[in-house]
Amino acid sequence: MADAEPTSVEPRRMRFEAPLPLSSGAAFGPYELVYETYGTLNAARSNAVLVCHALNASHHVAGVHADDPRSTGWWDNMVGPGKPLDTRRFFVVGGNNPGSGFGSTGPMSINPATGRRYGPDFPVITVEDWVHAQARLADALGIERFAAVMGGSLGGMQALAWSVLYPQRVAHCIAIASTPKLSAQNIAFNEVARRAIITDPEFHGGRFYEHGVVPRRGLQVARMIGHITCL
Repeated sequence: MADAEPTSVEPRRMRFEAPLPLSSGAAFGPYELVYETYGTLNAARSNAVLVCHALNASHHVAGVHADDPRSTGWWDNMVGPGKPLDTRRFFVVGGNNPGSGFGSTGPMSINPATGRRYGPDFPVITVEDWVHAQARLADALGIERFAAVMGGSLGGMQALAWSVLYPQRVAHCIAIASTPKLSAQNIAFNEVARRAIITDPEFHGGRFYEHGVVPRRGLQVARMIGHITCL
């Protein structure tokens, strides 16, 4: 069973009208989250597992999209019938965080207050903010407590935050290749990567969507730094 072809899945979208209170003291909303589910939620609603994605991943954890047979999820070898997260036993949820470029409300979305893309006006969102957004998604899905919350790298940081912010809602926390905080050196490398992006001539102060370009060279350098310094 573990070597079976990936299952066809369909992304879903959920809209939240109530603003999300942020760690910065601001509030953000309304907003939308894209997510996928795998398996079936049992009658007791006790078999749900939340998979938190890392920096460049998304809600598409496993399976393939019907319109693209090559779109295998980033953790397909982990989620599915007969796999470690066996969908014959568990109901797996993969959510896309606010601010991501994979469908949830982010900098490329239209700001209802201005009628233009958020761009640099998109608020600063923390790991804790993502976890609060995930808790709202869980509420909407009728999940009071996860059998496990898990993820790798930045996803693992979210899993750890779940154990601190919502300990009563997590039976197990599985943090893989992760850490509760960044070192000063890692923060410094991240700032170098950020500078590579914002100093790219195509960045246009964060309004590059309006110019029909993206800061590719800066992103390439930033990604190289990320691969060298990544957890």
